[in-house]
Amino acid sequence: MAKKVVATLQKGEGKTFSKVIKMVKSPKTGAYIFKESMVPNDTVKDFFATKE
Repeated sequence: MAKKVVATLQKGEGKTFSKVIKMVKSPKTGAYIFKESMVPNDTVKDFFATKE
């Protein structure tokens, strides 16, 4: 089943997206949390530029 998912992502529109992980400091506890997201390749820099 994993092979089918990988093959689907490598064809067509799967190549236009990237999985990005951003480390953000929590304002309540001060601990770091990770935000993961699938974004289009042309908006990756915008994802990292925004402060959340």
